[in-house]
Amino acid sequence: MPRRKRQATTFNLSFLDIMSCGFGAVVLVFLIIDHSIEIQIQSVNAEVLSEVNLLEEDIREGEEGLVRLRNAISSRDLDIVEAQGRARVVTDELDRLEALIASLEESEVSETTDVDALKAEINSLEERIQQLREAAEADGGRSAREFQGEGNRQYLTGLKLGGNRIAIMLDVSASMLAPEVVNVIRLRNQSEAKQRSARKWVQALGTVDWLTAQLPTGSRYQIILFNTEARFALPDTQGRWMEVANSNELERGTTAVREILPSGGTSLYNAFTFLNQLESQPDNIFLITDGLPTQGKDTPRSNTISGPARLKYYRKAIDLLPSNVPINVVLSPMEGDPMAAAEFWKLAQNTGGSFMAPAEDWP
Repeated sequence: MPRRKRQATTFNLSFLDIMSCGFGAVVLVFLIIDHSIEIQIQSVNAEVLSEVNLLEEDIREGEEGLVRLRNAISSRDLDIVEAQGRARVVTDELDRLEALIASLEESEVSETTDVDALKAEINSLEERIQQLREAAEADGGRSAREFQGEGNRQYLTGLKLGGNRIAIMLDVSASMLAPEVVNVIRLRNQSEAKQRSARKWVQALGTVDWLTAQLPTGSRYQIILFNTEARFALPDTQGRWMEVANSNELERGTTAVREILPSGGTSLYNAFTFLNQLESQPDNIFLITDGLPTQGKDTPRSNTISGPARLKYYRKAIDLLPSNVPINVVLSPMEGDPMAAAEFWKLAQNTGGSFMAPAEDWP
Protein backbone atom coordinates (compact mmCIF):
# COMPACT_ATOMS: atom_id res chain seq x y z
CA MET A 1 0.00 0.00 0.00
CA PRO A 2 1.58 3.26 -1.01
CA ARG A 3 2.50 5.73 1.77
CA ARG A 4 0.60 9.00 1.85
CA LYS A 5 2.80 12.18 1.71
CA ARG A 6 2.66 14.51 4.73
CA GLN A 7 1.72 18.08 3.83
CA ALA A 8 4.38 20.66 4.88
CA THR A 9 3.06 23.51 7.05
CA THR A 10 4.39 27.06 6.60
CA PHE A 11 2.87 28.50 9.77
CA ASN A 12 6.07 28.58 11.81
CA LEU A 13 8.16 30.26 9.11
CA SER A 14 5.51 32.84 8.37
CA PHE A 15 5.09 33.67 12.05
CA LEU A 16 8.83 34.19 12.47
CA ASP A 17 8.88 36.46 9.42
CA ILE A 18 6.06 38.55 10.83
CA MET A 19 7.73 38.82 14.25
CA SER A 20 11.05 39.81 12.72
CA CYS A 21 9.45 42.49 10.58
CA GLY A 22 7.49 43.84 13.54
CA PHE A 23 10.54 43.97 15.76
CA GLY A 24 12.52 45.72 13.03
CA ALA A 25 9.75 48.27 12.63
CA VAL A 26 9.72 48.97 16.38
CA VAL A 27 13.50 49.42 16.43
CA LEU A 28 13.30 51.78 13.44
CA VAL A 29 10.56 53.88 15.08
CA PHE A 30 12.56 54.04 18.33
CA LEU A 31 15.68 55.25 16.50
CA ILE A 32 13.70 57.90 14.64
CA ILE A 33 12.03 59.18 17.85
CA ASP A 34 15.31 59.20 19.82
CA HIS A 35 17.09 61.16 17.10
CA SER A 36 14.24 63.67 16.97
CA ILE A 37 14.40 64.17 20.77
CA GLU A 38 18.16 64.77 20.63
CA ILE A 39 17.68 67.40 17.92
CA GLN A 40 14.99 69.13 20.00
CA ILE A 41 17.18 69.11 23.14
CA GLN A 42 20.11 70.55 21.22
CA SER A 43 17.86 73.23 19.78
CA VAL A 44 16.47 74.15 23.23
CA ASN A 45 19.96 74.21 24.77
CA ALA A 46 21.19 76.49 22.00
CA GLU A 47 18.31 78.92 22.63
CA VAL A 48 18.90 78.94 26.41
CA LEU A 49 22.64 79.46 25.93
CA SER A 50 21.92 82.35 23.58
CA GLU A 51 19.66 84.00 26.17
CA VAL A 52 22.29 83.49 28.91
CA ASN A 53 24.94 85.12 26.71
CA LEU A 54 22.63 88.08 26.07
CA LEU A 55 21.97 88.50 29.81
CA GLU A 56 25.71 88.30 30.61
CA GLU A 57 26.38 90.95 27.96
CA ASP A 58 23.71 93.19 29.53
CA ILE A 59 25.33 92.70 32.97
CA ARG A 60 28.77 93.60 31.60
CA GLU A 61 27.40 96.71 29.94
CA GLY A 62 25.66 97.71 33.19
CA GLU A 63 28.87 97.26 35.22
CA GLU A 64 30.88 99.27 32.70
CA GLY A 65 28.26 102.02 32.82
CA LEU A 66 28.41 102.07 36.63
CA VAL A 67 32.21 102.39 36.56
CA ARG A 68 32.02 105.23 34.05
CA LEU A 69 29.50 106.98 36.27
CA ARG A 70 31.65 106.52 39.37
CA ASN A 71 34.74 107.81 37.58
CA ALA A 72 32.80 110.80 36.28
CA ILE A 73 31.65 111.60 39.81
CA SER A 74 35.22 111.32 41.13
CA SER A 75 36.45 113.63 38.37
CA ARG A 76 33.71 116.15 39.20
CA ASP A 77 34.57 115.97 42.92
CA LEU A 78 38.23 116.69 42.13
CA ASP A 79 37.22 119.68 39.97
CA ILE A 80 35.15 121.05 42.84
CA VAL A 81 38.02 120.70 45.34
CA GLU A 82 40.23 122.61 42.89
CA ALA A 83 37.51 125.24 42.46
CA GLN A 84 37.26 125.65 46.22
CA GLY A 85 41.04 126.12 46.33
CA ARG A 86 40.84 128.78 43.62
CA ALA A 87 38.05 130.48 45.56
CA ARG A 88 40.29 130.70 48.63
CA VAL A 89 43.06 132.23 46.50
CA VAL A 90 40.63 134.78 45.11
CA THR A 91 39.40 135.56 48.63
CA ASP A 92 42.97 136.18 49.80
CA GLU A 93 43.56 138.46 46.82
CA LEU A 94 40.36 140.32 47.62
CA ASP A 95 41.49 140.90 51.21
CA ARG A 96 44.84 142.17 49.94
CA LEU A 97 43.22 144.63 47.56
CA GLU A 98 40.82 145.90 50.22
CA ALA A 99 43.76 146.48 52.56
CA LEU A 100 45.59 148.29 49.78
CA ILE A 101 42.59 150.56 49.12
CA ALA A 102 42.31 151.39 52.79
CA SER A 103 46.01 152.21 52.91
CA LEU A 104 45.79 154.44 49.83
CA GLU A 105 42.76 156.29 51.11
CA GLU A 106 44.42 156.92 54.47
CA SER A 107 47.66 158.19 52.94
CA GLU A 108 45.81 160.24 50.33
CA VAL A 109 48.53 159.47 47.80
CA SER A 110 46.28 157.71 45.40
CA GLU A 111 44.31 159.23 42.59
CA THR A 112 40.55 158.76 42.55
CA THR A 113 40.79 156.89 39.25
CA ASP A 114 43.19 154.34 40.79
CA VAL A 115 40.81 153.70 43.70
CA ASP A 116 37.88 153.30 41.32
CA ALA A 117 39.87 150.80 39.25
CA LEU A 118 40.72 148.79 42.35
CA LYS A 119 37.10 148.83 43.47
CA ALA A 120 36.01 147.60 40.04
CA GLU A 121 38.54 144.76 40.28
CA ILE A 122 37.22 143.87 43.73
CA ASN A 123 33.66 143.73 42.40
CA SER A 124 34.84 141.44 39.61
CA LEU A 125 36.59 139.17 42.10
CA GLU A 126 33.50 139.04 44.31
CA GLU A 127 31.39 137.97 41.35
CA ARG A 128 33.90 135.24 40.54
CA ILE A 129 33.85 133.99 44.14
CA GLN A 130 30.06 133.81 44.06
CA GLN A 131 30.14 131.84 40.80
CA LEU A 132 32.63 129.35 42.24
CA ARG A 133 30.54 128.89 45.38
CA GLU A 134 27.37 128.33 43.38
CA ALA A 135 29.14 125.75 41.21
CA ALA A 136 30.44 123.91 44.27
CA GLU A 137 27.00 123.86 45.90
CA ALA A 138 25.32 122.68 42.71
CA ASP A 139 27.68 119.75 42.25
CA GLY A 140 27.88 118.80 45.93
CA GLY A 141 31.46 117.52 45.74
CA ARG A 142 32.86 115.85 48.81
CA SER A 143 36.03 113.96 47.87
CA ALA A 144 39.27 115.24 49.31
CA ARG A 145 41.64 113.50 46.90
CA GLU A 146 41.47 111.33 43.80
CA PHE A 147 41.49 107.54 43.99
CA GLN A 148 42.04 105.43 40.87
CA GLY A 149 40.72 101.88 41.10
CA GLU A 150 41.72 99.02 38.82
CA GLY A 151 39.34 97.28 36.45
CA ASN A 152 35.62 97.58 37.04
CA ARG A 153 35.42 96.97 40.80
CA GLN A 154 34.74 100.49 42.12
CA TYR A 155 31.39 99.43 43.54
CA LEU A 156 29.11 101.34 45.88
CA THR A 157 29.89 100.09 49.38
CA GLY A 158 27.23 101.52 51.67
CA LEU A 159 29.91 102.76 54.09
CA LYS A 160 28.80 105.88 55.96
CA LEU A 161 31.55 108.38 55.12
CA GLY A 162 30.20 111.49 56.86
CA GLY A 163 31.27 113.10 60.12
CA ASN A 164 33.32 116.01 61.41
CA ARG A 165 35.92 113.93 63.30
CA ILE A 166 36.63 110.63 61.55
CA ALA A 167 38.93 107.98 63.05
CA ILE A 168 40.44 105.40 60.66
CA MET A 169 41.78 102.46 62.69
CA LEU A 170 44.01 100.00 60.80
CA ASP A 171 44.99 96.58 62.18
CA VAL A 172 48.74 96.11 61.57
CA SER A 173 49.10 92.72 63.28
CA ALA A 174 50.92 89.84 61.55
CA SER A 175 47.66 88.15 60.55
CA MET A 176 47.01 91.02 58.08
CA LEU A 177 49.59 89.40 55.78
CA ALA A 178 47.38 86.50 54.66
CA PRO A 179 43.98 84.88 55.34
CA GLU A 180 45.56 81.49 56.19
CA VAL A 181 47.67 80.85 59.29
CA VAL A 182 50.23 78.77 57.39
CA ASN A 183 50.77 81.57 54.85
CA VAL A 184 51.13 84.15 57.63
CA ILE A 185 53.95 82.07 59.14
CA ARG A 186 55.55 81.61 55.73
CA LEU A 187 55.45 85.33 54.89
CA ARG A 188 56.84 86.36 58.30
CA ASN A 189 60.01 84.44 57.42
CA GLN A 190 60.40 86.06 54.01
CA SER A 191 61.84 89.41 52.93
CA GLU A 192 60.23 92.77 53.69
CA ALA A 193 59.48 93.21 49.99
CA LYS A 194 57.47 89.96 49.99
CA GLN A 195 55.56 91.04 53.08
CA ARG A 196 54.75 94.47 51.63
CA SER A 197 53.40 92.86 48.45
CA ALA A 198 51.19 90.32 50.28
CA ARG A 199 47.72 90.51 48.72
CA LYS A 200 45.79 90.89 51.97
CA TRP A 201 48.07 93.68 53.24
CA VAL A 202 47.97 95.48 49.88
CA GLN A 203 44.17 95.41 50.06
CA ALA A 204 44.23 96.89 53.57
CA LEU A 205 46.46 99.73 52.36
CA GLY A 206 44.15 100.26 49.38
CA THR A 207 41.20 100.49 51.76
CA VAL A 208 42.94 103.31 53.69
CA ASP A 209 43.66 105.09 50.40
CA TRP A 210 40.05 104.72 49.31
CA LEU A 211 38.65 106.00 52.61
CA THR A 212 40.93 109.05 52.71
CA ALA A 213 39.93 109.83 49.11
CA GLN A 214 36.25 109.88 50.13
CA LEU A 215 36.58 112.05 53.27
CA PRO A 216 34.39 115.19 53.26
CA THR A 217 36.62 118.19 52.51
CA GLY A 218 35.41 120.18 55.51
CA SER A 219 35.98 117.42 58.08
CA ARG A 220 38.89 116.36 60.30
CA TYR A 221 40.39 112.91 60.65
CA GLN A 222 43.07 110.79 62.30
CA ILE A 223 44.75 107.50 61.28
CA ILE A 224 45.47 105.07 64.14
CA LEU A 225 47.58 101.92 63.71
CA PHE A 226 47.27 99.06 66.19
CA ASN A 227 48.47 95.55 66.95
CA THR A 228 49.18 94.79 70.62
CA GLU A 229 49.70 98.54 71.08
CA ALA A 230 48.26 101.56 69.28
CA ARG A 231 49.88 104.69 67.80
CA PHE A 232 49.19 107.54 65.40
CA ALA A 233 50.35 107.09 61.80
CA LEU A 234 52.01 110.53 62.06
CA PRO A 235 53.68 110.89 65.48
CA ASP A 236 53.83 114.69 65.17
CA THR A 237 50.01 114.83 65.13
CA GLN A 238 49.80 113.32 68.61
CA GLY A 239 46.36 113.86 70.13
CA ARG A 240 45.01 116.29 67.54
CA TRP A 241 42.66 115.95 64.58
CA MET A 242 44.11 116.62 61.12
CA GLU A 243 42.34 118.77 58.54
CA VAL A 244 41.20 116.98 55.38
CA ALA A 245 41.77 120.21 53.46
CA ASN A 246 45.50 119.96 54.28
CA SER A 247 46.46 117.81 51.28
CA ASN A 248 50.16 117.66 52.21
CA GLU A 249 49.40 116.21 55.63
CA LEU A 250 46.92 113.78 54.09
CA GLU A 251 49.56 112.49 51.68
CA ARG A 252 52.09 112.21 54.52
CA GLY A 253 49.64 110.12 56.50
CA THR A 254 48.95 107.61 53.72
CA THR A 255 52.66 107.41 52.91
CA ALA A 256 53.49 106.66 56.56
CA VAL A 257 50.95 103.83 56.57
CA ARG A 258 52.67 102.24 53.57
CA GLU A 259 55.97 102.13 55.46
CA ILE A 260 54.50 99.82 58.13
CA LEU A 261 55.18 96.07 58.22
CA PRO A 262 52.47 93.96 59.92
CA SER A 263 53.67 92.21 63.09
CA GLY A 264 52.56 90.98 66.50
CA GLY A 265 49.13 90.09 67.86
CA THR A 266 45.92 92.10 68.14
CA SER A 267 44.53 94.03 71.11
CA LEU A 268 41.31 95.89 70.43
CA TYR A 269 41.25 96.81 74.12
CA ASN A 270 44.43 98.89 73.77
CA ALA A 271 43.29 100.26 70.40
CA PHE A 272 39.95 101.54 71.72
CA THR A 273 41.61 102.87 74.89
CA PHE A 274 43.96 104.86 72.66
CA LEU A 275 41.01 106.82 71.23
CA ASN A 276 40.88 108.70 74.54
CA GLN A 277 44.18 110.40 73.64
CA LEU A 278 42.41 112.48 71.00
CA GLU A 279 41.47 116.03 72.02
CA SER A 280 37.78 115.22 71.41
CA GLN A 281 35.98 111.97 70.71
CA PRO A 282 35.29 110.91 67.10
CA ASP A 283 31.83 111.02 65.60
CA ASN A 284 32.58 108.30 63.02
CA ILE A 285 34.96 105.32 63.23
CA PHE A 286 36.27 103.03 60.49
CA LEU A 287 37.78 99.77 61.73
CA ILE A 288 39.88 97.78 59.24
CA THR A 289 40.72 94.37 60.70
CA ASP A 290 40.60 90.63 60.05
CA GLY A 291 39.19 89.01 63.18
CA LEU A 292 38.70 88.89 66.92
CA PRO A 293 41.59 90.05 69.16
CA THR A 294 44.26 87.64 70.36
CA GLN A 295 44.79 89.39 73.70
CA GLY A 296 43.26 91.89 76.08
CA LYS A 297 45.11 94.69 77.84
CA ASP A 298 48.14 92.52 78.64
CA THR A 299 50.00 89.78 76.78
CA PRO A 300 48.60 86.31 77.66
CA ARG A 301 50.90 83.73 79.22
CA SER A 302 50.00 80.99 76.75
CA ASN A 303 51.10 80.98 73.11
CA THR A 304 47.73 79.62 72.02
CA ILE A 305 44.31 81.23 72.33
CA SER A 306 40.87 79.61 72.09
CA GLY A 307 37.84 80.96 70.27
CA PRO A 308 35.83 81.64 73.45
CA ALA A 309 38.80 83.50 74.96
CA ARG A 310 39.09 85.72 71.88
CA LEU A 311 35.36 86.44 72.06
CA LYS A 312 35.77 87.42 75.72
CA TYR A 313 38.62 89.85 74.85
CA TYR A 314 36.48 91.33 72.06
CA ARG A 315 33.42 91.99 74.23
CA LYS A 316 35.53 93.66 76.92
CA ALA A 317 37.13 95.87 74.27
CA ILE A 318 33.90 97.13 72.66
CA ASP A 319 32.70 98.32 76.08
CA LEU A 320 35.41 101.00 75.79
CA LEU A 321 34.00 102.50 72.58
CA PRO A 322 32.39 105.96 72.83
CA SER A 323 28.62 105.84 72.89
CA ASN A 324 26.42 107.03 70.01
CA VAL A 325 29.28 106.76 67.50
CA PRO A 326 28.79 104.60 64.37
CA ILE A 327 31.40 101.87 63.88
CA ASN A 328 32.00 100.96 60.24
CA VAL A 329 33.83 97.64 59.91
CA VAL A 330 35.85 96.48 56.89
CA LEU A 331 36.63 92.82 57.64
CA SER A 332 39.07 90.58 55.73
CA PRO A 333 38.18 87.24 57.36
CA MET A 334 40.92 85.10 58.89
CA GLU A 335 41.01 81.31 58.71
CA GLY A 336 39.93 79.64 61.95
CA ASP A 337 37.95 82.62 63.27
CA PRO A 338 34.32 81.79 62.40
CA MET A 339 32.73 84.05 65.03
CA ALA A 340 34.38 87.28 63.84
CA ALA A 341 32.00 88.14 60.97
CA ALA A 342 28.86 87.75 63.09
CA GLU A 343 30.27 89.75 66.03
CA PHE A 344 31.53 92.65 63.92
CA TRP A 345 28.28 92.71 61.95
CA LYS A 346 26.32 93.04 65.19
CA LEU A 347 28.67 95.82 66.34
CA ALA A 348 28.04 97.78 63.13
CA GLN A 349 24.28 97.27 63.35
CA ASN A 350 24.03 98.20 67.04
CA THR A 351 26.01 101.43 66.59
CA GLY A 352 24.32 102.56 63.37
CA GLY A 353 27.40 101.88 61.26
CA SER A 354 27.98 99.52 58.34
CA PHE A 355 29.77 96.22 57.74
CA MET A 356 31.66 95.10 54.65
CA ALA A 357 33.73 92.03 53.77
CA PRO A 358 35.37 93.18 50.51
CA ALA A 359 36.09 91.05 47.46
CA GLU A 360 39.72 90.18 46.75
CA ASP A 361 40.14 92.89 44.09
CA TRP A 362 38.36 95.70 45.99
CA PRO A 363 38.73 98.68 46.04
